[in-house]
Amino acid sequence: MDRITIAALAEMKRQGRKIVAVVAWDAVMAELAERAGVDMLSVGDSVGKNLWGHATENEVTVEEMLVVCKAVRRGAKRSLVSCDAPAGAEPLTAAQRLVKEGGADMVKVHASPEAVGQLAKAGIAVFAEFHGGRAVAELVDEAKRLEAAGAAMLDFRHSGPDAGAAVAKAVKIPVIGGLGGGPWLDGRVRMAHAALGYGMSWLNAETETYAHVASIALGALAAYAEDVRAGRQIKGQRG
Repeated sequence: MDRITIAALAEMKRQGRKIVAVVAWDAVMAELAERAGVDMLSVGDSVGKNLWGHATENEVTVEEMLVVCKAVRRGAKRSLVSCDAPAGAEPLTAAQRLVKEGGADMVKVHASPEAVGQLAKAGIAVFAEFHGGRAVAELVDEAKRLEAAGAAMLDFRHSGPDAGAAVAKAVKIPVIGGLGGGPWLDGRVRMAHAALGYGMSWLNAETETYAHVASIALGALAAYAEDVRAGRQIKGQRG
């Protein structure tokens, strides 16, 4: 099957077909998501907090994002790959490296229309992030300015049904959302680990998710430890 392009995502918006995106940080998750039919893989700087144990995403460097982006790129044969430019990095330099060295098709930045324009003029496809919590007219205006600056796609966080629907209708580029998004947007993005319930916060959480992998992993590792301590052969061992 042909690789999904930015133009293909824009066509999905025109046809009213929802875009499915997940945040992935490794080749295995990229392969699983792709087999499940995901359209886009977002390599998030959320890896710092949710996988590496950093206090915030701000500690993640360009070098670290390159490692993660390359891993996802290796696992992705069909999906479009977007990669976050770390918050503390110079946007243009970081974006150029993530595309050239990391293999990203698109780079996500939280930046002004002017900065987005600089990246777009350099030939980089920009996934521009912006947040709700303001008047609908103001948010629509910002979305239009980001589109005019050259953004290829918008990540509208905390959109809400009113502002989200208004923004998605006001621009021709796809508008998807993670935190605080909903069916009023052109698609959704969710951390694969969150959808799977894989993480310490999901062990005893009441939060609704599609699976409870953390609990399954805990039980499996406890059973493995019990077999070792009891002197039994471990499962899956050959030779």
